[in-house]
Amino acid sequence: MATLDISFKPERAHLRKPKRGVITERVVPQSVSGRYRRLKWIALIVCLAVYYVLPFIRWSRGPGQPNQAVLLDLERGRLHFFFIEIWPQEVYYLTGVLVLATLVLVWLNAVAGRVWCGYFCPQTVWTDLFLLVERWIEGDRRERLRKQGAPLTPRRILEIGLKHATWLLIAMLTGGAFVLYFTDAPTLLADLATGRASVLAYAWVGILTCATYTLAGFAREQVCTWMCPWPRLQGAIWDPEALTVNYRDHRGEPRVSAKKAAELRAKGEPAGDCVDCMQCVTVCPIGIDIREGPNFACINCGLCVDACDTTMARLGRPRGLIDYVAWSNIERERRKEFVRSRVIRPKTVGLGLSVIALIGIMGVGLSTRGDAKVTVIHDRNPVAVKLSNGRTRNGYAVRVYNKAGVERSFRLEVSGLHAATVETVGEDGPVRVAPDTTREWRVLVTAPADDRQPIAFTATDVASGHPVMAQDVFIPVEGGR
Repeated sequence: MATLDISFKPERAHLRKPKRGVITERVVPQSVSGRYRRLKWIALIVCLAVYYVLPFIRWSRGPGQPNQAVLLDLERGRLHFFFIEIWPQEVYYLTGVLVLATLVLVWLNAVAGRVWCGYFCPQTVWTDLFLLVERWIEGDRRERLRKQGAPLTPRRILEIGLKHATWLLIAMLTGGAFVLYFTDAPTLLADLATGRASVLAYAWVGILTCATYTLAGFAREQVCTWMCPWPRLQGAIWDPEALTVNYRDHRGEPRVSAKKAAELRAKGEPAGDCVDCMQCVTVCPIGIDIREGPNFACINCGLCVDACDTTMARLGRPRGLIDYVAWSNIERERRKEFVRSRVIRPKTVGLGLSVIALIGIMGVGLSTRGDAKVTVIHDRNPVAVKLSNGRTRNGYAVRVYNKAGVERSFRLEVSGLHAATVETVGEDGPVRVAPDTTREWRVLVTAPADDRQPIAFTATDVASGHPVMAQDVFIPVEGGR
């Protein structure tokens, strides 16, 4: 039986005490190589390439339409994603995307814990990039610890200045790339470089530059542990069957040196494979000791697995002392029971099917929606008017959406009322709607109705004959609304 440790305290007792009596509280991870570190480099390259290149990809949408593949056009109120165009009235699709992202995160957590945090989270990606710059300029962990609190020298001042200048450059490129998603990227990039961009654009670049510089350069593990809400949920959704990074304590304990272990085993006494080299702790970007058991702060990056496997290979011992393994299987190994992988189980299958179903529903909705739409809003004050001839008049605001790239004419018809007359205020005949715009007009419907009756407004494209319909209600004066 395992409990998830939520009393997180980074293991820092092993850090070297700098000069001048100052003890650092900052996690200083050591570089490591191995299969999971290579996967993290691949993830970093792919994520950064997508982020920086995506605004410059072109997508033809016809004359007068923006040709940027991914564009959040605030001026026209459109979200373009390749062949998909989302209007403000279709915000429910964005809600669906958020629900889908939540389901995917929960599904990933059931399969492999916080694997998203360890490989694809923007905080992890940019922190890895900042750490790479720091190692190139200041050296690996031992060198950086030795320099902390040491007297400043011209060389040290140059290193610090170069590191922060590079960080600021990356942060500025990050902020600059973000604003490119809101207008034509090549044009805005040229304006930013020549000083012709708007004050708002420069303000957002500055805000995002400061945020990236602070979070990736200084906050780092504090963001992953305290600022992000995802770790707070781990106590509720942690799954012992998920493939998370865990320590096989039944194999590693008691911890003794390699020489001492050989002596104890020669005497027939127990000795674990763990030699307490602390490599798993020094490479951890969060600063935890995974050997203490499951911890909500662990981002499941696998760097401690690479470090431990390297040590085991050097000692000629089997890998996997620290590994991606379900905690339930560690308990089975401890009891010498049959180990079984349960990645495919009712929970993961159910979540996976939910993800597929939501994708299918959204896909069908996007593929079957038309390029025209009509909406109706009934007048509220007054709801109905009694005319001198005894008939009742209701007013409506009818809006037609033309999502096509060409101008279209629509003919409006009202059905569902007996002996009704329809008057379109200010219009005579079909109403012309410009491409990729909406147009609203006022419609007065008069009928001898004594009770509520449903009515239908149909806008028919004159050229294609394709109708779109919206329903409302006709209300008599006596009935109110």
